Amino acid sequence: MNTLLRQSLFAGLTAFPLAVISKEAPKSNNPNIILIFCDDLGYGDLSCYGASQYKTPNLDKMAREGVRFTSFLSAQAVCSASRAGILTGCYPNRVGISGALFPDSKIGLNSSEETIPEVLKKRSYKTVAIGKWHLGHLQEFLPLQHGFDEYLGIPYSNDMWPVNYDGTPFSAEKKDRNFNFPPLPLIDGNEKIEDLNSLTDQAEITTIYTERAVKFINQNKKNPFFLYLAHSMPHVPLAVSGKFKGKSEQGIYGDVIMEIDWSVGEIMKALDKNGLTKNTLIIFTSDNGPWMNFGNHAGSNGGLREGKGDSFEGGQRVPCIMKWLGTIQGGSICNKLASTIDLLPTFATITQAPLPEKKIDGVNILPLLIGDENANPRESFLYYYRKNSLEAVRKGDWKLVFAHPGRTYVGFKPGADGFPGQTNENFPHEEGLYDLRRDPGERFDVKEHYPEVVAELKKLADAAREDLGDDIQKAPGKNRREPGKVQ
Repeated sequence: MNTLLRQSLFAGLTAFPLAVISKEAPKSNNPNIILIFCDDLGYGDLSCYGASQYKTPNLDKMAREGVRFTSFLSAQAVCSASRAGILTGCYPNRVGISGALFPDSKIGLNSSEETIPEVLKKRSYKTVAIGKWHLGHLQEFLPLQHGFDEYLGIPYSNDMWPVNYDGTPFSAEKKDRNFNFPPLPLIDGNEKIEDLNSLTDQAEITTIYTERAVKFINQNKKNPFFLYLAHSMPHVPLAVSGKFKGKSEQGIYGDVIMEIDWSVGEIMKALDKNGLTKNTLIIFTSDNGPWMNFGNHAGSNGGLREGKGDSFEGGQRVPCIMKWLGTIQGGSICNKLASTIDLLPTFATITQAPLPEKKIDGVNILPLLIGDENANPRESFLYYYRKNSLEAVRKGDWKLVFAHPGRTYVGFKPGADGFPGQTNENFPHEEGLYDLRRDPGERFDVKEHYPEVVAELKKLADAAREDLGDDIQKAPGKNRREPGKVQ
């Protein structure tokens, strides 16, 4: 995008609502969009974010040529909810999705919710979903029913299969949960093509996804496309191909991250080969923080508090790198607040596609991408968890955590080699105010020093409870929508 076009587009955004931007934008305004979404990758898991004992050269190069975000939040710190958020531009509880959907679930993403591919298809984009879906495994909920032209991947997490992480049958502890897990299916379109019945089968999954992504790029070089690549890794059980097994100094976890970095490199090569690099926006991020109780099979929260499954920063702050040569200034660092729910409205702005008719929660962060230092499109964020519990609110660098029962990893010995350690799932977290500028690890409660900030954030929470509800305070919320359901 040249400077004049960028200035014209940005000026237009300030004058008109996004939903009424002209549909007749020149085709050259429609960049290809690649969204790479990892599973349980922590804030500290890339070498450009401080990882050690392995290197991520392709992602480091992407950061040198693009922008690296330091305060980027997932929609929610768990699998299905996070995916509902990124694809709809909504807080997950607005669209009725919470937690992680299991193979016996009868719900999924409602077909009435408009997704990123459905928005982009209004601008004639070709669309593909590759990898983990986890928004309903029944055919009614699969990607082809949500705006994707193609799909190759698994319908839920790679641990939802009838074996333990070491390949032995499920333990009594697992059986007591009454989950009758089927074999893990690999689906192409709407049809299962094989079962991934062993860790040996899963070892090739990153390669399978990458090869399909490269094939899609090669086949669609003459029209705009949206590629959603949702890696199954580094979610446990970890599996890595022979190309990277034993290559890192951090064991299999490091091997897996090195293979994901390789995958990014293969996609970059395909773009270069087809002359698409300058006309492609690439985003790399994660669905939530690391699953800390898996010890050496878990990632790093980068010194943040807690991890996957809670609303502290270690659970929801994730790495995010965006590259768009000629539009994003290389080597940029963005410290402004942003979230995965902001991607849909940003893509709509870039492509001049109309926004969904139903209310969404994301905001357009294009000004952050083009380097507007005065822009602050997202001033606040709501941290929901469990079914519909408002656990924290944030405005700027201030974060107010409400008293709530939640997960903690603190005080428990982590597991090792694929076996989990214990956690307390109902620890009574106390109310606290944290200054994330000084205290990103949320260690020091300063609410007694800043009562006016507490009052301001509580007003923000009251508005959220009226809109979206809050199970903690038994507030139903006026504007929540139902998930898709089958009888």
